[in-house]
Amino acid sequence: MPTQPLLVFGPRSATYDFGPSHPLTPRRFGPGIDLLRALGAEPGLAPEPATDDELLWCHTQRYIDVVKRFSHEGAAAGWMESEAGIGYGGDDPPFAGMHEAAAAVAGGSIRAMEAILRGDVEHAFHPGGGLHHAMPGRASGFCVYDDPALAIARARQDGLRVLYVDLDVHHGDGVETIHADDPGVLTVSVHETTRTLFPWTGGTVDVVGDGPAAGTVVNVPLPPETGDEAWLSAVTALLPELAAAFRPEIVVSQHGADSHLWDPLAHLRNTVTSMGAAARLVHDLAHEHAAGRWLATGGGGYDAYRVVPRAWSLVWLAAAHRDVPSETPPDWRERWVAEAARPGQAPLPETFDDPPTGTTPAALEAIRRVLDTIRERALPLLEARGR
Repeated sequence: MPTQPLLVFGPRSATYDFGPSHPLTPRRFGPGIDLLRALGAEPGLAPEPATDDELLWCHTQRYIDVVKRFSHEGAAAGWMESEAGIGYGGDDPPFAGMHEAAAAVAGGSIRAMEAILRGDVEHAFHPGGGLHHAMPGRASGFCVYDDPALAIARARQDGLRVLYVDLDVHHGDGVETIHADDPGVLTVSVHETTRTLFPWTGGTVDVVGDGPAAGTVVNVPLPPETGDEAWLSAVTALLPELAAAFRPEIVVSQHGADSHLWDPLAHLRNTVTSMGAAARLVHDLAHEHAAGRWLATGGGGYDAYRVVPRAWSLVWLAAAHRDVPSETPPDWRERWVAEAARPGQAPLPETFDDPPTGTTPAALEAIRRVLDTIRERALPLLEARGR
């Protein structure tokens, strides 16, 4: 079995493009993949579109048909009354080729999951994946098709219990919704509270799942200005307990870099240092409970030059069982600094780590209350299920 993780990237990755002014820019792939290559990574799986039958694992036929219509006709398609509630416009403007581009993201995560299930690799990393807001019949939050949910659905076809860990700053509402009724999927989302951030509803600590799946939905809402110490303390305190109670057979994770101090869309003040530590914890849990089977996806991140490349690299280094280098490659910084300066993201950091951002007693107390609630409500349900 290869010692390096399978890296999912190819020509179609950069075609998922809502336009030059959209926050989720394919420009991130230039510096991001370049830095990964400087570390010794090399793409081994080029995403190709998932089939309609595969998309139907998590999405409705009506929705797929509408995506195709806008994909082929673009914004000129106009609206039909029957398409109300589909979610296009605003955060998700339709673009030509949208279906093929979004289906390729989905296909990349599905094929990576299948490589893990076959035993070809232990770990796979899909930086362009992690589109966790897409709903069964609606686009949302820059997401057209929900590739993590589809990868989970593929693992469930083989009967494996799946632990899904979502570390994006936004609540992983799409994956949670799609798999909320399945007792074989535990979704854990660590995010800024939806009182202050998109998607504005849901993601509260009291939501734990219902009926046969009670206990398999866990939300860790954090207050603005949390800081890296408090963010990482929440992750490290809770994930091992949940994994031990659920006993997953495969792990899927989403490593959105948008909780960072420099990210323009959120307020958690995190660092890539904490993100890297969290990735290593997820890696260790996969080895402890799931025979090492781990699919990681990239997710959000809107500081495309200073933050996203380093965050992706730290996930890959964790999956490759490699130490973090002392500095980012000078050639990489020189190659991308001029482009990074245009959106005001220069100079590029000289290290893979960041200085700590600190935290406040109020944030630590808020997190303590959240963790206590999870331990009182969700954790006993999981433990009872395992007995």
